[in-house]
Amino acid sequence: MTLPNPERPIMELRVAVTTSDYDRLVKFYCEGLGIEPTAIWSNGQGKGLVLDMGKATLEIFDEAQAEIVDGLEAGKRVSGPIRFALQVPNLDAAIERFLAHGAVLVHEPVLTPWGDRNVRMQDPDGMQITLYEAARLVSR
Repeated sequence: MTLPNPERPIMELRVAVTTSDYDRLVKFYCEGLGIEPTAIWSNGQGKGLVLDMGKATLEIFDEAQAEIVDGLEAGKRVSGPIRFALQVPNLDAAIERFLAHGAVLVHEPVLTPWGDRNVRMQDPDGMQITLYEAARLVSR
């Protein structure tokens, strides 16, 4: 549990994804990322869970910046208004896991101008996902 800190008015970022195929998307993210839920609930009418995705940030792009990033990672403008970007310790292993669990490869991995290795994928519901290995972890 994170203790309140008046210097940090936001304690946690949660992104809520709604899907028509709950079990498929849970399996995709849990097995595809190799993580277990930190909380699971069912109230008899609906189901939900929480996945600890590590440190969270919120990026806000204008259309021009989104086009630059999509161009680098996917070759053209393809993402919608929301795209996940997940840092992983081993990009090749993460790609294999995601593909094995129903991801669609949007574009092959690229080396970004800032030195990260990124790949653009899509989850079974069509959410655009960037998996990236930070420059300090990329072996050259």
